[in-house]
Order: sequence, then C-alpha cells, then structure tokens
Amino acid sequence: MAKVSELLAAGRTYSFEFFPPRDPTEHARLVETLLELQPLRPSFVSVTYRGGPSSRDPTHELVVGMLRTTSLTPMAHLICAGHTRLELADILVQLRKAGVQNLMALGGDTPTDPGAPDGELAHAVELVELARAIGGFSIGVAAHPAGHPRSVDLRSDRDHLAAKMRLADFAITQFFWRVEEYLSLVDDLRRRGVTAPVIPGIMPLTTLAAVPRRAQMGAPVPADVVAQLEAAGDPASVRAAGIEMSTKLCQGLLDAGAPGLHFYTLNRSPATREIYTNLGLGPSAR
Repeated sequence: MAKVSELLAAGRTYSFEFFPPRDPTEHARLVETLLELQPLRPSFVSVTYRGGPSSRDPTHELVVGMLRTTSLTPMAHLICAGHTRLELADILVQLRKAGVQNLMALGGDTPTDPGAPDGELAHAVELVELARAIGGFSIGVAAHPAGHPRSVDLRSDRDHLAAKMRLADFAITQFFWRVEEYLSLVDDLRRRGVTAPVIPGIMPLTTLAAVPRRAQMGAPVPADVVAQLEAAGDPASVRAAGIEMSTKLCQGLLDAGAPGLHFYTLNRSPATREIYTNLGLGPSAR
C-alpha cells in the first residue's frame, strides 16, 4: 500500500471519503458505492471516525477490510475527542499492525456515547505528535478555508494550522465554494513557511435542502450560489446546476495548480462520477 505523501510527490491525487455504515441498509449502499467508484482508480480513499467506542471498531474494520479485499489505498481518520492518550496510542498501534500507513489526525467533536470522556489531547497537533512517535504513518490534517468554526479569528486559525502542517505531511480542506478561498488559504500558509500539499475538499451541492446543513458544518453557502440553485427550478434542474458549479470549481482548482481533489461522497457515487466525467478524469489521469 502506498503512502499518501508518496502519491502526492508523484503527481496529482484524486480521492474519495466515506463513513462507516451504521446499519445493514447503509452497509449495502456503501458496498454499491465502492463497486461503482473503484473503477475510477482513486489515488486513495479515507474513512471518517465519529468518535468514542461506537466508532472505533467500525472505522478500523472498514479501513482494514478495504486494505485486504480491494485495490483501494485506505486512510483512517482518528480524533482526539473521547479518548485517553493511551487509547489513542493503542488504536494507532493496531492500525500499524494491520498494515495501515495513512492517517488523518483530527481534533474532533465530543462524542455522544454515554460516559465518553472529553479526551486527554486538546488539539490535533498533539495527535500528530503521538502518531509520529508511533511511527510509520503518512499523516494528514484538516484545513478550513473559512477558518475553523471554534477559532477566535482567521489569523490565529492559520497560525494553528501552520503549526500542525509543519509536523504533518499534507492537509485536506473542508469543502468551500470559490477557488479564491482555497488560494487565499494556500498563500497564507506559504507566507508562514509551510509548503506541504493542501488538497481541496469538494462536496457537491445538489439540493436546496442541503444548504442549511452546509452552514452547520462550517461552510455557509454564499447567497449568489443559493440564488443560482433557486433559479434552476425543479429538483432535477437544481441537481444539474449543482453538478455544473462543482465541475467549474474543480476545473478552476486544477487550473490554479491544486495538488489534487478530495471528494466528500456521503457514501454515494453519482455526483462524484458525473464530475469525473465532466473533467475528463478516470484511469487515464493516473
């Protein structure tokens, strides 16, 4: 299995993100999505971590299952919240024993599991340090073009991000809506002496109902984007307009020199596959 840092050094990466299924219905949907996306030969795929004991086993099982039964290169997410330092060290050791070499180190939200602790490590940079001590990982961290929702201000957020990235190998951004947001983030990091790759995260917006949820996730949809979707009319036209906007965003990012694209799939494949087709990507892009 390749390390993400090695893949980035070799050229652009195209990657997908999934979450562990909660029930048989979600499991069946994920299996179908993986079968549909695997022919696109993504550079790597990442698996989220909800936090607490309820997420530990599903994330581990999904990542290791991908490693053993598919041609995909998986990356495991891990969060500080809800774990002691010893628990995190044990999770990292178990991942390495299973052959997992790629890690996304996150602060995370306090888990909802009854009795779950807040966690011993306060910030993702501490998890990066712990993973480095364990050894053998290519480590990514999260970057927020608009700033982390819990940050005091954008300047301090970028300072903290730069500190993380000096220890990590790469970053993947929260989704955003304009190429300029990404370029501003990268420029800010370069001024702070950080040159590690920053992969833009893409989440296609295909329904108006999703607009409030995007704001809750820390990336409010600009009013003019909402207006374009509203003007499209019926749901099918709204979806087509959202796919077109995402395609233009991706092309703009590639034209601006982004090191790759990371798609938040929500365990569904149609939107990602359509954008791939629009961009002319696929196996020939490798």
